[in-house]
Amino acid sequence: MKFLCYDRKSKCLMCPQNTVMVERWWQVPLSKVGSPPRLHPRRHRIYKLVEDTKHASQEKMELILTQTVPKLGGRGDTVFVKKSVGRNKLLLQGLAVYPSPENKQTFAEELRLLREGKPEERVQTRTGQLTVEFLKRSKLKINKMPSDEFQLTQEVVCRQFRKRLGVVVPLHALNFPFEPVKDLGDYWCEVTVNGMDKVRVPVLLVPYEDLSTQYQKQSKNQQRAGTSISEPAALEDSAVKAVSEAEVDKDSLSQASEALASAAEETAASTQTSEIATAPPSDSSKKD
Repeated sequence: MKFLCYDRKSKCLMCPQNTVMVERWWQVPLSKVGSPPRLHPRRHRIYKLVEDTKHASQEKMELILTQTVPKLGGRGDTVFVKKSVGRNKLLLQGLAVYPSPENKQTFAEELRLLREGKPEERVQTRTGQLTVEFLKRSKLKINKMPSDEFQLTQEVVCRQFRKRLGVVVPLHALNFPFEPVKDLGDYWCEVTVNGMDKVRVPVLLVPYEDLSTQYQKQSKNQQRAGTSISEPAALEDSAVKAVSEAEVDKDSLSQASEALASAAEETAASTQTSEIATAPPSDSSKKD
């Protein structure tokens, strides 16, 4: 049993967006031919929920892209998107079509011609274009191993592409004309993407760097930076100490000079008194 909505203006029945399916809990007994069924006033008004599309999981829409859409795919790819995105964006703007048997056959034939046709007629895929753009701005840096038997060959370059750049390059898609290489320096290699576009990537062969020694160098540099920062503070502390000691010395010197001056005054006074006491009697006393 479905609940439908009646539009008075258009005088037609409309199915709402959220449909609820219910079923009578008690079955209606059979009636005689030509007579309406006899419904119980309370029993036959009890329903149980069968399906509610409002809370049901929304299925995604399957579409075939007619153009390259970022983060979805390229022309001819089958994608599954939300119904709102498919109806309001992809179908409305002409970026996708429904996966009908005719559309599937058309795009399958187109993909077959792109893969098996002549190189002039083929078109690069979306992922291929992104790979070409990435390789154009990339450089491959390889550390030379300390072993004397080390050689830079095509297989080593392919492994380094996957390890350093995350790009899988087959052997038949790589052209490295300098192999085998043992000397350090700058080289180049040529990568063919999907058999159409060729990109030249610089290859740098640099000396081997041990991570442990590199870590030791970094720690030493950090220690040197810390000591260089602490040296000005130590110099400031020593300068402050020297100034304070100089002030103390000045105070002690002033105190000593004052003591010497007072001692000199006392000695001068004592000499004057001694001279008065030992002076000879004057002539007036003799005359008397």
